[in-house]
Amino acid sequence: MAGGQERILRRRIKSVQATRKITKAMELIAASQIQKAQARITANRPFRDGMARLIQEVVKGDPILAKQLFSSAENVETAVILAIVGDRGLSGAYNSSVLRATERLIADLKSRGVNVRLFTVGKKAIGYFRFRGIDVEEDFVGFADRPNFSDARRVATSVLAPYMNGEAQELYLVATKYLSSATQKVDTSILLPLQAPEVAVESTKKLEGYTEFEPEIARLVAGLIKVPIESEIFTALLEGAASFHTSQQRAMAAATENADELGRGLTRIMNRARQDSITTEIMEIVGGAEALRSGK
Repeated sequence: MAGGQERILRRRIKSVQATRKITKAMELIAASQIQKAQARITANRPFRDGMARLIQEVVKGDPILAKQLFSSAENVETAVILAIVGDRGLSGAYNSSVLRATERLIADLKSRGVNVRLFTVGKKAIGYFRFRGIDVEEDFVGFADRPNFSDARRVATSVLAPYMNGEAQELYLVATKYLSSATQKVDTSILLPLQAPEVAVESTKKLEGYTEFEPEIARLVAGLIKVPIESEIFTALLEGAASFHTSQQRAMAAATENADELGRGLTRIMNRARQDSITTEIMEIVGGAEALRSGK
């Protein structure tokens, strides 16, 4: 085996081993972050469920007012879309799945004559939509991996402004829903108008027991819109972070396994070539010795 080829193979094997160390480290880091993200989702669930129960009680308290405030607009001229992806890649199809779903939603809304105002969370969305000529009104970066409620509140303030000003009639959320460590799926939901339970809106029954509202229901409902939206966005951010770490752990585990297989393959090639080279040299030595013996 020529020395140059052996050096090339050795260099490739070292490069694969170095890459394997990086992917293994990223796999372990992602695995450690999954448990923290799951714990934050669990801790946030009581607040989210409590907000849902509060909306139900308000809807039951004044069904007529609730139907007016929670019903969809007849003519939708403008819709706001919030897409949540990650700040980093190397996470399988996590980012691309959300971005493609958002692109399909934009195309569907525009085909119905609806203007779209796009807001994004995550650095990976910026380049994707810029390359496709889709304007992003505002993007939020730097907290997709470890979001706080203050981040959700800041995002909610921006995406709610067009709706509260009457400039938009619908607010969509496109994000990854974390069902379990084995299952995550892209979900497209309508945040506004608020989706009140149909049976509660249509029912004329009075509340069972006694519920006292302070302030009165009309003022309470008017000021209630922002809080559940902040809760839903924060939940989506938490589930997106958990989905990102899970996808990255899975992708890095596959990359580590591929690096191991590639390293073993390159080592076999180098060993086989070295054995062939040694065998050839032995045969040349033996042949030379036989030639000298024959000459004598």
